[in-house]
Amino acid sequence: MVDSLRISERLKNSQKFVHPFQESVAGRLVRVVGLTLEAVGVKAHVGSQCLVETMHGDLLAEVVGFSKEITYLMPEESLRGVSPGARVLPVSTKSHLPLSMKLLGRVVNGIGKPLDGKGPIESDDGYIIDNKPINPLSRRAITEPLDVGVRAINSFTSVGKGQRMGLFAGSGVGKSVLMGMMTKGTTADVIVVGLVGERGREVKEFIEEILSEDSRSRAVVVASPADNSPLMRLKGCESAVQISEYFRDQGLNVLLLLDSLTRYAQAQREIALAVGEPPATKGYPPSVFSKLPQLVERAGNGGKGQGSITAFYTVLTEGDDLQDPIADAARAILDGHVVLSRELADSGHYPAVDIEASISRVMPMITSPEHQQLARQLKQIYSLYQQNKDLIAIGAYTRGNDARIDQAINVVPVINFFLQQQMQEVIPFEQSLEQLKEIIAAATAQATGQANVN
Repeated sequence: MVDSLRISERLKNSQKFVHPFQESVAGRLVRVVGLTLEAVGVKAHVGSQCLVETMHGDLLAEVVGFSKEITYLMPEESLRGVSPGARVLPVSTKSHLPLSMKLLGRVVNGIGKPLDGKGPIESDDGYIIDNKPINPLSRRAITEPLDVGVRAINSFTSVGKGQRMGLFAGSGVGKSVLMGMMTKGTTADVIVVGLVGERGREVKEFIEEILSEDSRSRAVVVASPADNSPLMRLKGCESAVQISEYFRDQGLNVLLLLDSLTRYAQAQREIALAVGEPPATKGYPPSVFSKLPQLVERAGNGGKGQGSITAFYTVLTEGDDLQDPIADAARAILDGHVVLSRELADSGHYPAVDIEASISRVMPMITSPEHQQLARQLKQIYSLYQQNKDLIAIGAYTRGNDARIDQAINVVPVINFFLQQQMQEVIPFEQSLEQLKEIIAAATAQATGQANVN
């Protein structure tokens, strides 16, 4: 972070100082609209930081746009104490995240400032930050699975190291709990959790109750709750990704859990609309759909000598609408999605993974043909039951009319038991596959027995 007092003292003696790229000139504040600051006379590039003098000290703000002589800034904190004509000073140094192995076990905010009261975090002086995307031809292919410790995902939507998955769900159907289950059961070296735009109460709850002691020691939590400014929420997501990139560059396999991609899009929408960008799809400006792939594409396998970032991005489907613009855009740029069903959650089925609606696009590349065949057979049985569930419930179906439906009626209770899992329970990948084989063997034996009787 910038030493505000030092910079303020320096600026009292001179209105100008040299910027690394150009001469930076101080300006003054002429308008405040919502969370947007408008200044004139400021010479600073988009993305740079400025100090705004207030009654309570200096306020950091970032340049997010300009129009003719007007420069638009978005503050990192509250606007309390800002007054008309306040001096706006470009900052010659830019704050960076404290990237180092000492981040493990720590909780930081959207700009890397510690929230856990354990003191400052030292940076790795030898690490050079490179925000350029990896050449797609330099990335390693996804060839091996990543165990997440959740039986429903390991069996039916197997995740590969370096895959980007979406976790689609409405509010209150168990997204946070499922994320916690994955932190306990994953075989990844490092876990980075981004809690962005959610309730502040959930941050401490997630750390103390959902994360286990073992997971906490190899995890970094980036928290930027709903009461933070849009800029801080935007930076929260980007910081979580940048921290993941640091550990990937150290040759480690990282599991990135970002909750949520929807809040990231909403933060960008607030900023874009505030600076005058016109809304396009259902109130979302075009820049939102430009920034989503830029964020998502930073995850994945690295090049030679690097590790991987396997990412789960939660997507809040408002009103359980999977055709929401953000959900639709995310589905197109991700490598698969896990859908959580409110109907299953309401019936006490946890995790509420809807195996019919969920898919992993890289599963054929990371699992054996036998595994794929077993998962396909079980899905077909489950799907057949769902198609005839209403007829079965009202007694309109009579046993013996269709051997396949009879088989589904007998096997689906076992499938439902298989798909459920306790929050503290960890089921490894191999164990999930063995249990899948057992269910298919029982279903096959039952179908054979019925055929012999007939």
